[in-house]
Amino acid sequence: MRVVLSTYGSRGDVEPLVGLAVQLRALGAEVRVCAPPDEEFGDLLAGVGVPLVPVGPSARELTAAAPPPSALPRYAAELIAEQLGAVTAAAEGCDVLVATGMLPAVAGALSVAEKLGIRSVSVTFQQLGLPSPHHPPLAYPGRPFPPGVTDNRVLWDMDAESINVLFGAALNINRASIGLPPVDNVRAYVVGDRPWLATDSVLDPWQEPADLDVVQTGAWIRPDGRPLPDGLEAFLGAGEPPVYVGFGSMPLHASTDIARVAIEAVRAQGRRVLVRRGWAGLDLIDGRDDCFVVGEVNQQALFRRVAAVVHHGGAGTTMTAALAGAPQVVVPQAADQPYWARRVAELGIGTAHDGPTPTLNSLSAALRTTLTPETHVRAKAVAGTIRTDGAAVAAKLLHDAVTREKPAM
Repeated sequence: MRVVLSTYGSRGDVEPLVGLAVQLRALGAEVRVCAPPDEEFGDLLAGVGVPLVPVGPSARELTAAAPPPSALPRYAAELIAEQLGAVTAAAEGCDVLVATGMLPAVAGALSVAEKLGIRSVSVTFQQLGLPSPHHPPLAYPGRPFPPGVTDNRVLWDMDAESINVLFGAALNINRASIGLPPVDNVRAYVVGDRPWLATDSVLDPWQEPADLDVVQTGAWIRPDGRPLPDGLEAFLGAGEPPVYVGFGSMPLHASTDIARVAIEAVRAQGRRVLVRRGWAGLDLIDGRDDCFVVGEVNQQALFRRVAAVVHHGGAGTTMTAALAGAPQVVVPQAADQPYWARRVAELGIGTAHDGPTPTLNSLSAALRTTLTPETHVRAKAVAGTIRTDGAAVAAKLLHDAVTREKPAM
């Protein structure tokens, strides 16, 4: 069995595919991953022996550039064109293509599968992109929903119109270039009739009934056996568990102030601080020995040894902290992150900060709630309910679907 996994996005879009690739290889599959050319993504895949097929510009550079909403159609057209080139070459002779990431990238990858006549699966790592009467869609930058409209079905109709305006021409021009007919409803094409939701049902419960036959596989976790660096081990062993502060792939243009606010708020609770640089380049604010800064690190191991995790609310970080039983303070920045912040608060495993820019007072208050014994006990209890076999479930579904189609040898 030959499988192509295609994505375009941040680390949270790439790392789950690494977990799926590991499980597919365990079933004897040949796997390639099409993803942005960022060095850290190549390193992730090289660590499990899976080749990276680079697609498009650096995701980190594109995120930092923060193109205006008016540029979205142009970027979408370029990204889809990149998909048609690189993904087509990677998918020749494959049995199945798995597409995830930014919506126009998924549309491009699915068009490749359509052109080649191979099976495809559309996957999302959060349910807010799946139409449902139980939740509203996310608004695209520059295209807010009208105030006062609260009917979710109406909002989803508006969402489909926005997606067609932003990405319809970009997709159909590219499809015409490879001899495919135009798509009338871009979102319906991307979501399909049976999308996969690769999230944990405790953290992200999918509610039925809806108009989709959703397959919730569980989260795709990449097992990480890397040891923690010696310097970090020494810091962890030199005192009480610190509070981790990191914002992953978010650029945080006010990152210096956020680092200062976070460090001072943690210190105000009498705790030590562990700062993750991330794409924002967070750093220490002084030379005191109660703080330590890290770069790339095994978060699965680290989060089991911290008092709490202060983060941006990405799906991957939220899942990793929940699985480790670490209380969380979520400071959501954009997209689906307010949703994950709300879920953390609803489950009682942490606190949702109100807004993306914390102050010393607001973050201190959130930490006081999160660092209570009650939150710690609840976080440990919820950790015991989270399944870790989502990638294995997805790999078996793909394997079974392909082998059913192939004649016996």
